Amino acid sequence: MRVPAAVRWLAVAVLAAAPAAAQAPGPPAASGVVFQPLLADPKEPQFFAAYLWERSPRLAPRLGSVGFGQTIGVASGRTWQVAIAAAVFSQFNLARPTADLMNTDYRVGLPVTYRRAGLTTRVQLYHQSSHLGDEYMIHANAQRVDLTFEAAELLVSQQIAAWRVYGGGEYVFTHSPADLKPGLLHGGVEYRQRGVLVRFGRMATGRLVAALDAKSFQDRRWDVGWSAITGFELADPAARGEGGWRWSLLLRAYTGPAPYGEFFRDPVTSLGIGVGLAL
Repeated sequence: MRVPAAVRWLAVAVLAAAPAAAQAPGPPAASGVVFQPLLADPKEPQFFAAYLWERSPRLAPRLGSVGFGQTIGVASGRTWQVAIAAAVFSQFNLARPTADLMNTDYRVGLPVTYRRAGLTTRVQLYHQSSHLGDEYMIHANAQRVDLTFEAAELLVSQQIAAWRVYGGGEYVFTHSPADLKPGLLHGGVEYRQRGVLVRFGRMATGRLVAALDAKSFQDRRWDVGWSAITGFELADPAARGEGGWRWSLLLRAYTGPAPYGEFFRDPVTSLGIGVGLAL
């Protein structure tokens, strides 16, 4: 089987980041990161698995959605960090006994972040390519759309007590298909409970989290994709700030243009439950 170019990019990025991360000085912030991952963004590099009930023209009514990814710092100072962000996102048709792979998105980026007090800025160049699953193509007689692009992102976030608000956008500067329009506006709000809701001895602490993420796509006449999550997060009680491992159990909802690459021009509404892991 031919390995997609994006997979090779992903492997090279992770292998290159591992030794650099081990040798680079640790990030200055107590949490060990400069820009916290966005909780509700469907394309944020993170580890998760979700069971979704979908309503859309071509996607399965029951979908398994998984993500494998992380942002790895390779160099940092007191207020800045350079990192490599890599991720794979896949969706499976759980309405079929064979759980056919429907779509996979490969993403790798180079984010540079800067923080001053509660204000944090992330500038990123990234590549994404998308691929239909072989089983889905056979069973649905589907034709692949060659969705591949490079984009520049700018996001600014402000922490206000337990809340974080953020906004910015993206511009796609190289793309296929040729008629893909380049603009995207992005914003959202997050809530992470301050303090501890419940404590499990020295094993973990628990708190409530919630987030709303919105993306407006020029390619869909500025239609907005709304992504919302809420649930419970378990964290390492020995970690400082937002550092350490975190497990989450989350309710997920989405409505708008599909966040799954090969179906990017299809409308989607979904509701589901999932688990996540941050390292």
